[in-house]
Amino acid sequence: MHRIRAVIFDAYGTLLDVHAAMAKHADRLGPNWRQISADWRAKQVEYAWVRSLVGPSQHRDFWRLTQEALEVVTEQHGIADAALKADILAAYRKLDAYPEVPEMLQALKTRGTHCAILSNGEPDMLHEAVVAAGIDKLLDAVLSVESVRVFKPDPRVYRLAARRFHLAPREMGFVSSNPWDAFGAYELGFRAIRVNRTGAPDEYGLRGHVPELKSLAELSALLA
Repeated sequence: MHRIRAVIFDAYGTLLDVHAAMAKHADRLGPNWRQISADWRAKQVEYAWVRSLVGPSQHRDFWRLTQEALEVVTEQHGIADAALKADILAAYRKLDAYPEVPEMLQALKTRGTHCAILSNGEPDMLHEAVVAAGIDKLLDAVLSVESVRVFKPDPRVYRLAARRFHLAPREMGFVSSNPWDAFGAYELGFRAIRVNRTGAPDEYGLRGHVPELKSLAELSALLA
């Protein structure tokens, strides 16, 4: 087995809580805010996949898709307050990191393991997010799909990490809370790890092939 020399993380939903933006405005959204947030997340991912499948001429960066998805979902839920929508978008650019994330990244860095993000996010929104979350100094790189203009799980995206660190996929861990993302990395040869905070069912036949964690607090011990 090759030693894992770098760990590549998905950002949204893995290091950063994608539901934090609407949680901050739950009192204005009402008791259904969790479903609204889940619908928004699903629509973001749908738009990314559809744009990738249609082809390069229809590529839009993830921030634009995030805004388009919010417009659709708020209309579906009968939310017309423009100020509220603007506040939600502003909050999305400064999402909270999950509580265990800083300590976990510091433990890996202390061990000499490179840490990086590989995300569908566009560069400016990623930079703002990691600074706001206080984890920018713990990362060796923040890689965006915008350099290849296609979204995960396209293999071209995962190869960005291999090129950045001059490592073979088998020498890198890839950590994601999205099973389709872990599957994409696994199929390309990365040592994939799924973070399954909610106890969701197995998908893509990952279980038994890919380690599954309840939180990132377990990652350092797994890699040791």
